[in-house]
Amino acid sequence: MTTSSETSRLALIDKVIDQMKELKSDSILEDCPIGIISMENWEWPQGVGLFSLYLYYKETGRRDILDYLRQWFDNQIAQGLPDKNINTMCPMLTLTYLYEELQDERYLKLCREWGHYAMNEQPRTKEGGFQHTVSGHLNEGQLWDDTLYMTVLFVARMGRLLQDDSYVQESVRQFLVHLKYLTDPATGLFYHGWTFVEKHHYAKALWGRGNAWYTAGLVDYLDMADIPEAVRVFLLSSLERQAHKLAELQAESGMWHTLIDDPSSYVETSATAGFAYGILKAVRKGYLDPAFKPVAVKALNAVLAQIDENGVVNGVSYGTAVGSTLQSYKDVPLCPMAYGQSMALLALVESLKHELAE
Repeated sequence: MTTSSETSRLALIDKVIDQMKELKSDSILEDCPIGIISMENWEWPQGVGLFSLYLYYKETGRRDILDYLRQWFDNQIAQGLPDKNINTMCPMLTLTYLYEELQDERYLKLCREWGHYAMNEQPRTKEGGFQHTVSGHLNEGQLWDDTLYMTVLFVARMGRLLQDDSYVQESVRQFLVHLKYLTDPATGLFYHGWTFVEKHHYAKALWGRGNAWYTAGLVDYLDMADIPEAVRVFLLSSLERQAHKLAELQAESGMWHTLIDDPSSYVETSATAGFAYGILKAVRKGYLDPAFKPVAVKALNAVLAQIDENGVVNGVSYGTAVGSTLQSYKDVPLCPMAYGQSMALLALVESLKHELAE
């Protein structure tokens, strides 16, 4: 039987989805060479939004969600797709699933084309890491924690879609290389970036949303790819260590700061939602001890408090490049974003699978 709390969350989910679809670019903030607010564009924020919508479709079977995804991709294909890079790869993750649903050969052809690029043409750092190329910037020699979510999940999915283990092994390699250079050994959290050119972690920022890409991404990655058990244990041990530190640094409100270890930085909703989702799912799957569930529930409630009556998720930081100073992270403006809506959606949908106190 559906409880009143579940009914309320279902209604809120619809509002969050509607607002994700309706977000429009803000001329004050949208001064970068790409469009990262409106769902009408093809970039990483839209890719994160599409994936959350697909997971909600699989949970509910709602045909209107599937129809929206089909129409979105068909419109983009008709307009012509952008150049390939780490961030523009993100929507391709959802397209692998959409192909399985609809068996549209156009989708498979695109998946093959972009997968081949990732495997064979994507610029690399030393040790074969995916260089974090973005629209307008090659970022030579740079590893960013964002890459795991934006491209590596897609690569893993291509392994399953094509029944080609080389894609899976490449995804494993990318996780290991990124964790090798981005893990802070003192805390178990992840630095935003590493440069092989200058050999440093920039401002040594333990950035909230960047960490959330790991927390939220790993629990789905393990559903996507059959990886060696030793690697699986290693990745989960990294998640557990991260979760312990997150529990320690969670604000009284349930949120996390945009610089996780810096209480003078503002609290940020998309990271908090990503942590809530990842920890809740990890507990449900047995990846984390149930003792972590109250941490995730507290975070979920904090995210709910950031959603207004229309379904707009507030307190979300704008797109954030690797910064040379910690202050640069504190100065990133707050603005409703597709990934804020989608990460809240992920947390809300996952919460429906858990018994929560009324």
